[in-house]
Parts: sequence; structure tokens; C-alpha cells
Amino acid sequence: MPVDPLFDVKNAYYIGNYQGCINEAQRIKTDDINQKKDLDVFIYRAYISLKKYALVLDELERYSGPDEVRDLRLLAKFLSAEPQARVPICEELEKKLSAFSSKNETLLLVGATIYMHQGDITGALKVLSNCSSLESMALSLQCYILLDRLDLATQELNMMISRDEDASLTQLSSGWLHLRTGGDKLQEAFYIFTEMADKNTKTPLLAVGLASVLIAQGKYEEADQCLAESLEKDPNHVETLINQIVISQFLGKGPDVCARLLSQLKTSHCHHPFVREIQGKEQEFEKLCRAFSEMD
Repeated sequence: MPVDPLFDVKNAYYIGNYQGCINEAQRIKTDDINQKKDLDVFIYRAYISLKKYALVLDELERYSGPDEVRDLRLLAKFLSAEPQARVPICEELEKKLSAFSSKNETLLLVGATIYMHQGDITGALKVLSNCSSLESMALSLQCYILLDRLDLATQELNMMISRDEDASLTQLSSGWLHLRTGGDKLQEAFYIFTEMADKNTKTPLLAVGLASVLIAQGKYEEADQCLAESLEKDPNHVETLINQIVISQFLGKGPDVCARLLSQLKTSHCHHPFVREIQGKEQEFEKLCRAFSEMD
């Protein structure tokens, strides 16, 4: 298989080293039109992952390059919008998808990502069925895990392995599936996340994967240390904060610790599905409390 000149750029993005992805991309000089397009795609995707939405929206408003890059504005608009303002963005997405070109893989990935954020996993899979890249397969695998269809996730992983067993996306997907499967597969997931962190850099994404395995294995102290290292790199990393809330319960930390983490999570990630679900439960609890108080 020929060496991908953008390997380091893509690899940095996939393992969650977003600033590293941007730095690598900006070092590459090329006259190849397709490579320039791919570099721009990964640069703006990395900025979106860093929550630099205003920067992406501003630059892509004036961008005169391929549609595949400009379509990333949709994702930046969606993620930066309040829930009630996302409806017209989803309508715009549907119009674009109905007229999409098979060459525009980025639009499909944007569409699937938005549908997943909306909780429409079936819709995401429908969009991804139009694409056969390794990244679309990895996203499909995540969808199957969310649907608890580990049989279909395993089929997807086997196709990824036959395509490129050593690719970072294939290794990450193996780790996710082994983690969800549990049992004896947890140790395999541990080796995968550990090896990827040793070979690259221990990004919050890899640290959370490793910590999740350790939690599942009952190794709470080690998991807590792993999450602490992750927060040093990104104090507001959402998955790290969620796992820290979980681990604080297992380790019997005081209620003030959990309350502080939950407050930080609500402040920094108010639209995250985990936060919305917690707030929904809190509202249900308050409603029940009022109902019982009225009975008295």
C-alpha cells in the first residue's frame, strides 16, 4: 500500500491530537489540488474539535475553494447553536444531502455526525451507507455500538481489518468494540489503547479509552490517575469529566467533588447528551417532589 503523504495529519486528528493535526498540516507544502483540499478539510475539522467555531465560520464564509471544505460550516453552525436554533441547520443539511455528490465524503461525515448528535442513529447509518471509506466504517461501527448491535459492529470491524488492520481507525474501533463487549476482551482493549498512547501521544481521547477499560476492570485508582493526566492536557474535556464523575462515586469521594465536576460539566458542555439527560432526570425528580408535597 502506498504511503499517504497526509498520514501524520490524519493520524493526529483520529487520535484526538487536534493542535498537532493543525501543526502538521501547516507544515506541508503541496501543489496537488486534492491534497490541498484534504489539508483544509482536516485543518477545519481540527478547529471544530477544538471548539473554535467562530474562526471556522468566519474563514469559510470567505473561502473560495471546494464545496467539500465549505460544507464544514454546517457542522460548526450546528455545534455552536442553541438546540432550538438547530432545526433550520438540519433542514439545510437535508437539502444538501438530497443533492450530494458521491465525491463529497466530507458532507456525508458531517451529516452523520449531526444526526448522531441529534440521537438519530438510524439516520446517521443511512447517510454512511453512501460512503465506503475507513472513516465512515469507523463511524458506522460507533452507531452499531450505540444501538447495541455488537454483531453488526463486529462485521464492520472485520471489514476494516481486511482493508487496513494497522490503521489507527481500525485499532481505535477494535478498542471501542472490545470495551463494549467486556469480559476477556477488556484486556485486549487495554493493550490497544496503551500501545496507541505509547506509540503516539496520550491524548485525552486515548486516556479516556484507557480509563474506561480500567473502570470496567475495577481498577479505580489507576483509572482516576489516567483521568487526572487527561485533565492536565484539557481541563474541560467532556468525556474525561463524565468519567471523573463516575470514578468519584466508585472511590467514595465526597459529594462536593461530584457536585463540582457536574457543575463544570453543565457550564462547559450544556448541550451534551449526558448533561441533557441529567437535567431531564433532575426536572422529573423536582416534579415528583412537588407532587408529593401537594399531597401532604
